[in-house]
Amino acid sequence: MKSILLVEDDKSLNRGISFKLSKEGYKVFSSRTIEEAKIILAENSVDLMILDVGLPDGNGFDLCGEVRKKNDLLIIFLTACDQEIDIVTGLDMGADDYIAKPFSLMVLMSKINALLRRNSNKNQSKKIVSGDIVFSITDMKVLKNEEELFLSKTEIKLLKYLMDNAGQIITKDQLLNKLWDIDNTFVDDNTIAVNIRRLREKIEDNPSKPKYIKNVRGMGYIWIEGCVKI
Repeated sequence: MKSILLVEDDKSLNRGISFKLSKEGYKVFSSRTIEEAKIILAENSVDLMILDVGLPDGNGFDLCGEVRKKNDLLIIFLTACDQEIDIVTGLDMGADDYIAKPFSLMVLMSKINALLRRNSNKNQSKKIVSGDIVFSITDMKVLKNEEELFLSKTEIKLLKYLMDNAGQIITKDQLLNKLWDIDNTFVDDNTIAVNIRRLREKIEDNPSKPKYIKNVRGMGYIWIEGCVKI
C-alpha cells in the first residue's frame, strides 16, 4: 500500500482530500503544520507528499527544501491559482508537480496516480546480472559474455525464476507450479529435468560441472551464483 502525507492547514480541504485518498486505497498521514509533517516524515515511510504553500508555521517551500536534502519522495505542491511564482518556485525547489486551487479531486487523483506509476516503473529493475550472465527483464533476452543466447519461452521462464530466487533451493513442485506450457497445462516432472539440462547446455561453460544451476539431491535445484538486480 502506497502512503501519502497531506500537509494542508484548511480543515475542510484536508478532511476531504484525506477521505478521498483513503477511499482510493492509500495510507494517509494528515498534517496541518510543518512541524507535524516533520514528525510524521521522521517516524514513517512516505511515498508522496501533497504540500500546501501557505502554512501556519512557515511555507511549503521551506519543508520541500529540507526534504529534498535527504529524501526523494514525490512532492505535489498546492498553490494559489493566481500565484504563478509559487508554481515556478515549487518546481525549482524539486517538486514533481503542482495543482492550483481551487481544484478537482479527480484531477488531483489523476496526478497522484500518474506520478506513482511513473516512479514505480522507474524503480523497477531492468537487468539481473550473475557472473557472465545478463538477463534483460525489459526485452526478456539473455546474454552470456555479451553474446545473446537463444532460449525457448519455457527456458527463459525457468532461468528468470531461478535467478530471482538465487541462493534458495527450488523444489520440483515449485517449478511445476510456476512453469506452464502454451496450452496452460502443468509441465511434468520429466519436462523440468529436460529443460534444466537444455538450459545448462546453453549457459554453462561445462554443463557436466555446472557453476550456476546445481542439483540438490532429493529436493530440487539451486542457482548458486550471486545475482544483482540493476
